[in-house]
Amino acid sequence: MNRVVFASLTILCLLSVSSITGLIQPVKADGGTIYIRADGSIDPPTAPISTVDNITYTFTGDINDSIVIERDNIVVDGAGYTLQGTNAYQSIGTNVTGRSNVTIENMTIKAFYYGIYLESSLNNSISGNNITANSGDGIDLGYSSGNSTISGNDITNNGGGILLFYSSGNSISGNTFINNGLFVIHSYQNSVENNTVNGRPLVYLEGVSNYTVDDAGQVILVKCDNIVVEGLNLSRTDVGVELLETSNSTISGNNITANKWDGILLYPSSSYNSVSGNNITANHDYGIALDSSSGNSISGNNITANNHYGIALGSSSGNSISENNVTNNGGGISLLYCSNNIIFHNNFINNTIQVESYESADIWDDGSRGNYWSDYLTKYPNATGVDSSGVWNTPYVIDMSNTDHYPFMVQYVIPEFPSIQATMFFMLLALLTVIIYKKKGVKTSQS
Repeated sequence: MNRVVFASLTILCLLSVSSITGLIQPVKADGGTIYIRADGSIDPPTAPISTVDNITYTFTGDINDSIVIERDNIVVDGAGYTLQGTNAYQSIGTNVTGRSNVTIENMTIKAFYYGIYLESSLNNSISGNNITANSGDGIDLGYSSGNSTISGNDITNNGGGILLFYSSGNSISGNTFINNGLFVIHSYQNSVENNTVNGRPLVYLEGVSNYTVDDAGQVILVKCDNIVVEGLNLSRTDVGVELLETSNSTISGNNITANKWDGILLYPSSSYNSVSGNNITANHDYGIALDSSSGNSISGNNITANNHYGIALGSSSGNSISENNVTNNGGGISLLYCSNNIIFHNNFINNTIQVESYESADIWDDGSRGNYWSDYLTKYPNATGVDSSGVWNTPYVIDMSNTDHYPFMVQYVIPEFPSIQATMFFMLLALLTVIIYKKKGVKTSQS
């Protein structure tokens, strides 16, 4: 389930081609394959695994092969030994597909594509393992709804930490993530608690309203409302801030850098959120990505320095994207199956591809001012300014359905966005001033 493809083409906008290849069932072994067969036997019998009861299987040495488990109701105890591959594409360290009541514990799993792969599995336990240096996900849990537990593992330096894909009713607790984290796709009603990402809490909220996140190494909001995520440093995890079906929340004033996938991801049906004043740099895929989400405000962000794409929208409409600096990325902005988003007063500077639009029709100015494009004069060398308006006389044409009619001649000056605390302080100060003024007025009239 290689960093999975959503059912619609929209997700192609949100997760880069480099990170998804389709719903491919991984079957390749790394060098060879060891099987724990349904009848309890070990194949080949010379593998360094012992059992006396066909229930507990214990490593007796390091293993340089993949393991496929075909038997339910067993324990595989690594006894401190290492299961190691060669990072072969689609290889799996331990394959637990379709199994139930299997425990994987006390082993190091490294240098596969997937460390542990659980699909359509129930009531399994993954605990006390060191899962490291796998080029895909450390643990991949897909289409699994029921009481599996992933606890007390060190999950470090993988292409992704844990992927939850169409899975519910599972527990993820007490894990230590370093240089990766948790990625949640269409998964609900899971228990995620007491995990850390790069030494800080992994904040996972589901069905929570009116809450401020004040410390985190990663933030995941599922079906939440009115959450504030402000002033955090979020880096070297899977997605810095992820919103699923979350509304009326604020993501502001954060430094979001060098994440495995996206800086900020809103999907699906995450609406009426504000993403403002963030510094978003060097994320592997997208700085800010929206999928099937509407009515959001993306404003005043610095999205710069080698994000794969600065901003990406898929199947999203009615969003406002304004006053952002989108600079020196692989791509500036990408739109796929979008309509009626208003994109204005942004600076698109020195992106390898400034804009891509496919089957989309959006609005690129406010009726008198549009965006600044650093490649404007390359495209329109004979353009001149319109009086003293500060806009060029030739529109910036993206395609037949998308035109910036009033492109800026010089960079738009982005105003500074005050923090929420500062805004609340000034609102409180204004309220106190009014109260004092009214009291004075009352005293004057009484005298």
